[in-house]
Amino acid sequence: MTDDELDLFSDDRTDIIPTVRDRDRRHPSGRDPDRARDRDRYRDRDRDRRPPRRKRRRRTTLWVGMIIVLALIGAVGYYGLTEVLDIGSYDDYAGKGEKDVVVEVHDGESTGDIGATLLDAGVVASSKAFVKAAEDDERALGIQPGFYVVRTKSSGAAAVAAMVDPKAKVGNLQITPGSQFDDITKTDGSIVPGIVKELADASCADLNGERTCVTVEELRAVVEQADLTKLGVPEWAVADASKAEPKRRLEGLVMPGVYNVKPGSTAEQLWKRLVTESATQLQAAGLPDAAADTGFTPYQVLVMASLVEKEAVEVDFGKVARVTYNRLAHQMKLEYDSTINYVLDRPEIRTQGADRQTPGPYNTYLNTDLPPTPISSPSTAAVKSAIGPDAGEWLFFVRCQKDGTSCFANTIEEHEANIATAQDNDAY
Repeated sequence: MTDDELDLFSDDRTDIIPTVRDRDRRHPSGRDPDRARDRDRYRDRDRDRRPPRRKRRRRTTLWVGMIIVLALIGAVGYYGLTEVLDIGSYDDYAGKGEKDVVVEVHDGESTGDIGATLLDAGVVASSKAFVKAAEDDERALGIQPGFYVVRTKSSGAAAVAAMVDPKAKVGNLQITPGSQFDDITKTDGSIVPGIVKELADASCADLNGERTCVTVEELRAVVEQADLTKLGVPEWAVADASKAEPKRRLEGLVMPGVYNVKPGSTAEQLWKRLVTESATQLQAAGLPDAAADTGFTPYQVLVMASLVEKEAVEVDFGKVARVTYNRLAHQMKLEYDSTINYVLDRPEIRTQGADRQTPGPYNTYLNTDLPPTPISSPSTAAVKSAIGPDAGEWLFFVRCQKDGTSCFANTIEEHEANIATAQDNDAY
């Protein structure tokens, strides 16, 4: 080894490779100060990562809350499972019941909903008793909305049997398009009941051996005297309806359709239900908003709709509505026989000369304007036709076919030819 190579291991190179003694001399503990600092830094960092006591308490509370929620979900799930699988006992009466009561089934209700209604009315001991019995009678699936006479303290099976019995359903009222409040006398002497009479009949039910009905007289008194706003008459119709002859104030404001009325109700309650539901139908048909573009008030549009309903079949509604608009625009008399027959309570298409010469607010052979009130219960189709009539220049029409359809004309000459056709067809 040369002298130069020996110098690499001399004391002069201790700054390159320190001896063990030198390293130990740098720290009394014999540890590397740099490593000690690193370990202290990691220890401090781990300490910083530990959540404070307040956060630990929050986490504990959160876990406890989650456990409680899960327990509640489990309890509800178990209850639902017992209902679905019919686990557990339920209360039920024995026999066919004691006292008649009236209950209502609403649209869209399930068997369970009906059972809950019967439970609240004291009919069954538990809704489950009704549901279980209904499972054994497929007719229960056909229970329709409406009012039913059933008996308190009935067994589930007896309650189901009562509900599916056609005689149990009460309070059903069906109003056909074109109906009017007063009865109509036909040429053969038979009577077509008006809305007032039909409502009086629908209000009847046999409860505990007694017949309960609202009379025609009671219903007429409400029509003539009650506050129209409280009855549910739309705001846009109140002023005009109030000016009408008392017994005609609600004419045209009860729409055609099927109604469920509760026996035992007062006359005012019965009218309120019909008028309120009809107001919703009128709004759906476009009144009052759509009338803004017609040049007439919403009530006048309703009057026109009632004329259209009485003068035509549905296929001609749009054209008859246009004739009405055109004749009013030309200051022509409408000359509708239906308006004269309205006050005479007759259903005929044609009128006699003497009738046409009798003065009165509904005589459109003598008066130029619309009659003061509707003359019938107009359908939704008639209302929509009065709002948006067909386009055309027609001024005349006559029923010229046996199916009730009409022939339309722009001139009197064309109209007379159509009348001849109607006579040939024995349609007029």
